[in-house]
Amino acid sequence: MKLPLKRQSADDFQTPPEALEPLYPYLKKEWVIWEPATGKGNLAKALREWRDWPHGVIESDILFSQDFLTWQPKREHWDCIITNPPFSLKQQFLERCYALGKPFALLLPLTTFETAKRQKLFRENGVEVIFFPKRINFETPNKVAHSSAWFATAWFTHGLKIGKELTFT
Repeated sequence: MKLPLKRQSADDFQTPPEALEPLYPYLKKEWVIWEPATGKGNLAKALREWRDWPHGVIESDILFSQDFLTWQPKREHWDCIITNPPFSLKQQFLERCYALGKPFALLLPLTTFETAKRQKLFRENGVEVIFFPKRINFETPNKVAHSSAWFATAWFTHGLKIGKELTFT
């Protein structure tokens, strides 16, 4: 599936930097992070600023003609993917992350659990989830910063070794 080179407004929810806080204990300082749905760059900027990230962040986005589903950074070495993907492409982003075989953390709605196809993907590959104590207030397409949250989200992770996996039957 080819991504459009224009972000759909229903997918354009910019993540506030504080959403990264639960991930920091599981990230290795020497890792190079790829943020493949960077949008305005909130997460990439926060990752760079976190304790003066020593090795950087690679940014890409469909707005820059870089389709995460088919493109990889030219840089030889990157260690982990952290992003808030377009929600309409959550299945494709999950499949791509597992196929790349590197640790990842995707900020996804809790409704991600609702399909048999994704549950099969989690059962076959494993998933760890970091739940937030409250909903994340995203910057919405109409430029309203920190609007009231419409839905609950969590970090769906793999390879970060956060401690406990979920079981799908």
